[in-house]
Amino acid sequence: MRFATFQIGGSPSWGLIEGEQAVDLGAALRSRFPDLKSAIAADALGEAAAAAAGAPRHPLSAITWLPVLPNPDKILCVGLNYEMHRKETGRAEVDHPTIFGRFTNSQIGHETDIVRPRVSHELDFEGELAIVIGKPGRYIARADAFGHIAGYACYNEGSVRDFQRHTHQFTPGKNFPGTGAFGPWMMTPDELGELGALRLQTRVNGQVVQDATFDQMIFDIPRIIEYCSAFTRLEPGDVIATGTPGGVGAKRMPPLWLKPGDTVEVEIDRLGTLRNGVADEA
Repeated sequence: MRFATFQIGGSPSWGLIEGEQAVDLGAALRSRFPDLKSAIAADALGEAAAAAAGAPRHPLSAITWLPVLPNPDKILCVGLNYEMHRKETGRAEVDHPTIFGRFTNSQIGHETDIVRPRVSHELDFEGELAIVIGKPGRYIARADAFGHIAGYACYNEGSVRDFQRHTHQFTPGKNFPGTGAFGPWMMTPDELGELGALRLQTRVNGQVVQDATFDQMIFDIPRIIEYCSAFTRLEPGDVIATGTPGGVGAKRMPPLWLKPGDTVEVEIDRLGTLRNGVADEA
């Protein structure tokens, strides 16, 4: 199943994506599940999907895509999680995942422009796989980790590199409004299946700039969930962006910075393609 959050007629809603239609479960189930996060927290995605037969349907052309989860309690991001990216940054090998946070208001949806801020032109792309937490937990064992996942999505963890480099802390460069693209939808694990050999590819104006498979991660998903749940309680609807492969714009010669008019696509086998333009901050 593919679940998404979107606007229809100017009002936010959520539902299933079936072919070229958005099934408006928000309209059908608003009194019980006002948003996708509440349905995840109630472990009710299957129940919600069962209501699809009686829910309004809209062509995808009639909706405006929002971030899959516009209101997560936490957005955790894993840095330097592919060997090629670690090497291109010159970072040392580490024994534990590198974790930093994103703010909710940094996120945008599919087909929305990524915003190049007025204070920098060093806007970079980072195609990633995002995990959506379904079952809460603290000190989650690796063997149990996949049981805590509600679904997977594409993420473009856009980064303002000069602000990221101001100090050893990543936070400023990772939190400019409108730089974290998340979508188009979340796919449930039963539909996506095994992750290992699935390919992630990022394209800028049709040119492939990142290309990797998930079995190339330094820290796999169970390790990431185990580690993150050790220092914070993971809650339903939390998002974990699992890291980007090598090929980022900052490490190219010359650097490849995103500029207005560009189109960035993050595609994951079987999961789908997240597409965004680029525009200057108003």
